[in-house]
Amino acid sequence: MLGGMTPAELLAGRDEFTGYGGIGEYSTSNGNTLDVLEAGHTIREGVYEPLPKDIVDTGENFDCVIIGGGISGLAAALFFQRQAAPGMKWLILENHPIFGGEAKQNEFLVDGKRLIAHQGSAIYQIPYPQSFLAGFYDSIGLKTPKLTYQRWAGPQPEFPLSKTPYEAVGLQHGQYGFWFGGKFGQKPGMWLIDPIGKNLEGAPVSKETRLEWLRWLKGEPVEKTKFEHPKVDGDSISRYLDSITLEQHYMERFGLSRETVRTFLSPVEGGGSGLGPDALSAYSDYAFEMLHPLPEEDGGSDQMFPGGNTTIARLMLKSLITGAIDGPDSVQGVSGNKVNFSALDVPGTTAKIRLSSTAVHVQHDGDPGKANSVNIAYLKGGALYRVKARSVVMAGGGWTTKHIVKDLPETHRNAYAEFHRSPCMMANVAVRNWRFLYKMGMTGCRWFESIGNYMEVRKLALTGVNDSTIEPESPIVLSLKILYSYPGLSTEAQGNQGRAEMIGTSFRDYERQIREQFTEMFASAGFNAQRDIAGIILNRWGHAYLSPQPGFFFGRSGQPAAREVLRKSPFGRIAFANTDLAGAMDHRYSILEAQRAVGQLLDHVLD
Repeated sequence: MLGGMTPAELLAGRDEFTGYGGIGEYSTSNGNTLDVLEAGHTIREGVYEPLPKDIVDTGENFDCVIIGGGISGLAAALFFQRQAAPGMKWLILENHPIFGGEAKQNEFLVDGKRLIAHQGSAIYQIPYPQSFLAGFYDSIGLKTPKLTYQRWAGPQPEFPLSKTPYEAVGLQHGQYGFWFGGKFGQKPGMWLIDPIGKNLEGAPVSKETRLEWLRWLKGEPVEKTKFEHPKVDGDSISRYLDSITLEQHYMERFGLSRETVRTFLSPVEGGGSGLGPDALSAYSDYAFEMLHPLPEEDGGSDQMFPGGNTTIARLMLKSLITGAIDGPDSVQGVSGNKVNFSALDVPGTTAKIRLSSTAVHVQHDGDPGKANSVNIAYLKGGALYRVKARSVVMAGGGWTTKHIVKDLPETHRNAYAEFHRSPCMMANVAVRNWRFLYKMGMTGCRWFESIGNYMEVRKLALTGVNDSTIEPESPIVLSLKILYSYPGLSTEAQGNQGRAEMIGTSFRDYERQIREQFTEMFASAGFNAQRDIAGIILNRWGHAYLSPQPGFFFGRSGQPAAREVLRKSPFGRIAFANTDLAGAMDHRYSILEAQRAVGQLLDHVLD
């Protein structure tokens, strides 16, 4: 599978792995770079156990140390700063060169124009005006959640465009295409434009498959009784859904065969949890609904900044440390001004964010039930440092937490063994124009073999971008969300195999695959990869998604769910946050889990 090269051999050369990072503040932090990956693997391999005698003790004592500077870690710092006693000190340790976790962006400069795309965390929903999340957004400077987007320009007839990479607006307007290649006996491949309008006529599939697939595309279930969505987390509907796979749910509801699900739906359906429907709890498709955003009929909808939830992370940073970003604490302020990195970790201040600092060791200073402090060791610039804290929030993912917390009890270790993560690579492809798609009558497309699955032309929100209009001659970024599913294997095995494939493939090979894929699909419309592709950035996330298997949310065989073991109370002076504890990869859950964790520390640990 790796073409004769091991991951270690590929990792030996930086250019062979990390590749081009773009321009701007995020250019050295495109996904898990080689430096981040190697530092993370020292945790798994126990390189610093026991801690060496030459560790540098900084002499710092904090009231709270937060491990992880993604959305959950930033939110934990905000809740601590706002709710703890005045003067209490906190520190975030973040292993990447810039904060945000997966809420980061890529930037290109194409023909003099700055283009922006998301690295991972992408969308948010408009909340009810008086909800907790609406208040939180307002408190960090997101005063108007409904954004304004680019408008159509140019002489060509207008095509409806999506606001996010996941809407597929063209599918309902006849401006969408399905590509069928060698997997379907098509050499050269063939396009089916407007697949719904044509009822899939002309698709190289059997009549039975066409009828099944069309039911899915048109949303026409075959069940005798109308399906009721879960109302609240833990009701009878959600518990039943958690007892079966998402694949079984689709088969029951839409009369699909297993082959149809695995050939045409996987891994896009289930992609919000990183794998195909065969590996996931059916409830994973509905857990997001339990946050109850504002309905569409009342003005609600998915929203997306040009760089995804990067803007939300920057707003949170500005709220924590005013001088971290110049200008006002507003969307335009944090989008148009640069980060003052020197302001993030200033001696003598109560609020600190320490970047490129990988926590490798967290342990109570004695018996966890009686200890007054926690020792934290972290790796920065090749040296080990130690600080102390009265409390800790583990805001990173469980795949590192179970290795970092050295005195973690067996109950918690067993719980974390139920958390299976899967990888994702976000490949952002900057093109000088998209007239080849317009010529074909498409704003988006889907394919079922080779690298990636779909892409979409989207109109951007008018925050941090120079152009208020879009047309086929506009340079844009096409985002390919690349998942690694292997239907039939266990959830855990699929994640492990996907990581091996993603880490074991060089930047050069991925770039070649993308260029060949685009050429095969679009050359007939005048596309030329050498001329039209301005740049490619790969954002590799080895543990991007918590992929919840059946029973993850509410437990099996009368046993409590693993997530509840970790959520119910702190372990000594350590509380656990991160969106994986909710079982749904959504920045809103990152915020809510952080709120719970900090509340537990303030209620039960800190006086």
